[in-house]
Amino acid sequence: METAVKKFLSSSCFAVAGASQDTHKYGYKVLAWYHERSLPVTPLNPRTPDITISTHTYKSVTSASALPSPATTSLSIITPPPVTLQVLREAKEAGIAAVWMQPGSFDAEGLDFAEKNFKGAAIGGKGGRGGEGWCILVDGDEGLRQANREAQKKREELLCKW
Repeated sequence: METAVKKFLSSSCFAVAGASQDTHKYGYKVLAWYHERSLPVTPLNPRTPDITISTHTYKSVTSASALPSPATTSLSIITPPPVTLQVLREAKEAGIAAVWMQPGSFDAEGLDFAEKNFKGAAIGGKGGRGGEGWCILVDGDEGLRQANREAQKKREELLCKW
């Protein structure tokens, strides 16, 4: 799984399915995690046109296929399991590079689909440093160190702009 984390965090762009404007929800917290690390991120939420973190407003997209560069995007998923399976199918069809399913966002069917369709690039299930399983909020910073993100930041700022 550590290899998948490194691959996920080596992507040029990131997106958060289930991103929320509600500061109490994990969809907001995960989006804020990317924002706080100055990583290029796009919220994916079909019901919310934009989401503000601190003083920055991010324009939301409605699906993975609407992302500016799906092939170089890693997708964090914070949705209920039935929605997650649909998000995974759309992500696969759009050519998303890697997926990270947050604890509680998937069931056995979703995890199986991700592992089969995002070989070596699907994160979810048991493991990580927290008791709930792999979580970007708990395991992400170590993953960034492994992926050597600092050297890539400047280049990525140019690649993921609208």
